[in-house]
Amino acid sequence: MKKEIVKTTDGSHTIFVPELEEHYHSTHGAVQESLHVFIKSGMQYQYKTQYLSILEIGFGTGLNALLTKVESERTGRTVDYTTIEAFPLSWEMVKKMNYTEVIDSPTQQKGFEKMHLCDWDSYQKISEHFKLRKQEVKLQDVSYIEEFDLIYFDAFSPNVQPELWTEDIFESMYKSLKPNGVLVTYCAKGSVKRALKSSGFTLESIPGPPGKREMSRGLKL
Repeated sequence: MKKEIVKTTDGSHTIFVPELEEHYHSTHGAVQESLHVFIKSGMQYQYKTQYLSILEIGFGTGLNALLTKVESERTGRTVDYTTIEAFPLSWEMVKKMNYTEVIDSPTQQKGFEKMHLCDWDSYQKISEHFKLRKQEVKLQDVSYIEEFDLIYFDAFSPNVQPELWTEDIFESMYKSLKPNGVLVTYCAKGSVKRALKSSGFTLESIPGPPGKREMSRGLKL
């Protein structure tokens, strides 16, 4: 499918897929959305442990992984980061993303490149505090048991990928979390919130990033 690079309101890039009429990130600001939904509401919220095992649904441009790496280095927390991506983007496209410029950290570009060019299917050390495992697989085809402290659920919207926002999927996500684990997602659609609750999560509806009134956080208590 054709993909176009577009600039969002905060100056950072995202990718638009005309065939799906879908953006990879919020047009109100790719970086500020990722910081709000996944770093502030996820990684910083899950603050009690020095070590974090994170699962990301949708590697995409690598923005969430990059910001998590930056946060791990800022705080000294150790992160093992697993990311699922069924349809990886080419480095030729991703290298045009201006994320390290927008976050004013050009020294992060080398790590960003390493994330995209490193081997798949095993943990690769990206920095002292951050290891990355990329898996080229569909979400429906993976199963984990109490492996993660935190899930970034960042699939395309339910309108585009409804099969990824079902009770069955969230039951699998619930099982993959350790006790007291957390799932965060930008989505606050009623059907998604019901699916999260039905699969066992204690649901919190919390303020969303610019352009969205709400987002969802699920707790495995």
